[in-house]
Amino acid sequence: MKKPDTIADKVRLQDAQALAQGYSPAIRAMEIASIIAFVGLEAVLVHKLWSTHHTGPWMLVLAVVLGYLAADFVSGFVHWMGDTWGSTEMPVLGKAFIRPFREHHVDEKAITRHDFVETNGNNCLVSLPVAALAVAVPLNGPGWVFLAAFLGAMIFWVMATNQFHKWSHLDEPPAIIGFLQRVHLILPPDHHRIHHTAPFNQYYCITVGWMNRPLRMIHFFPLMERLITWATGQLPRQDDIGTEAAEALVAVDGAQEVPVLQAAKELLKASAEEPAPGVSTRPVP
Repeated sequence: MKKPDTIADKVRLQDAQALAQGYSPAIRAMEIASIIAFVGLEAVLVHKLWSTHHTGPWMLVLAVVLGYLAADFVSGFVHWMGDTWGSTEMPVLGKAFIRPFREHHVDEKAITRHDFVETNGNNCLVSLPVAALAVAVPLNGPGWVFLAAFLGAMIFWVMATNQFHKWSHLDEPPAIIGFLQRVHLILPPDHHRIHHTAPFNQYYCITVGWMNRPLRMIHFFPLMERLITWATGQLPRQDDIGTEAAEALVAVDGAQEVPVLQAAKELLKASAEEPAPGVSTRPVP
């Protein structure tokens, strides 16, 4: 238990007020335009799906459920990228995309003070290419219809992720929202609180959180970090928690054995110790 406490003591977060001031009128205008464009594309897709004779109710239900799971993974991947890499000083991306991730770790209640535009504008912006792709899919067969519905559902849930995230930080959410959180159909506060324990390196999935445990079991994000660090030399989380804490965390992660690799090594060791077929293991008299 000492290692996580030691790393938490090394964490050096950025100034909350300075980060909040990075939300400029230009960024807000971009978010408003993104929301309008996203809603328009989703409306066009719904109209196309409603008009095709290839649509079936079970197909749409399956597309929505699989889209929900995919959105949870996408939310975790994007969240991990925003938390782990880049800097608030980067041109364009720094203020518009990375800054909100840094601010949220410094002041996690700030999101509860954001209005609808500031809460959801970024997600609408990053969802636009996939929403456009879903609209462009030709609906001339059940497979294509399923693909369009899946992409449309996934990107809708991706758009809704920050709203679910915001609700998980409310002290007193509306009754219906609290019920959905308790039955874990949207992101529950207790589940998400695990992520907000310094150094903020786990449970990134924030649409519903169902994918967090499976991804943690296979060490998905630590393996991705090792790969990116090996390829680029970049230190994960350096901009978010400071160089000293980031280096300490890399040392701890590097010392841990990935369960999948550990199991593979044990299997190889066991097979090496087994006698070859036809070879007697009885002692020679």
